[in-house]
Amino acid sequence: MSKNSEGRIQLQQQNFNETEPFGYQLVLDLYGCKPGACDDLALCYNFLDEIVDFIGMSKQAPPDIFKTDDKLWPDKAGLSGWVPLVESSIVIHTLSVKNFITIDVYSCKKFDNEKVKEFVSKFFRPKRIEEHFIHRGKAYHDPKAHLFD
Repeated sequence: MSKNSEGRIQLQQQNFNETEPFGYQLVLDLYGCKPGACDDLALCYNFLDEIVDFIGMSKQAPPDIFKTDDKLWPDKAGLSGWVPLVESSIVIHTLSVKNFITIDVYSCKKFDNEKVKEFVSKFFRPKRIEEHFIHRGKAYHDPKAHLFD
């Protein structure tokens, strides 16, 4: 930034690397997970607790995990949990009725997708994994993308 002759702040033209987004999000859908995994509080808690170090991130707090009341919502029976990271978060949702698990890993720090899938497979032994990878905040580093008044 610099000031013009009137004392106003001007943004200097800079090239930004469009290939470097603000963050990265890996979304995994796990089908046919090992029996009992979707209701196993300890297993899902340990997954959230251990994956953080495995992919080189830092926890802001311990994982938090909840069981859905299967009497009130039988089609939604399962668990939901997350672990807040300095870099963002990791979230898990399970649906017991179908042995189905969804996992979102979102971080402003790059991570190895294959390492995450390897770790997930070890814990939940899914028969099939569907994945989506998203670049978040693609224009975050572009000074023209932010509005200044």
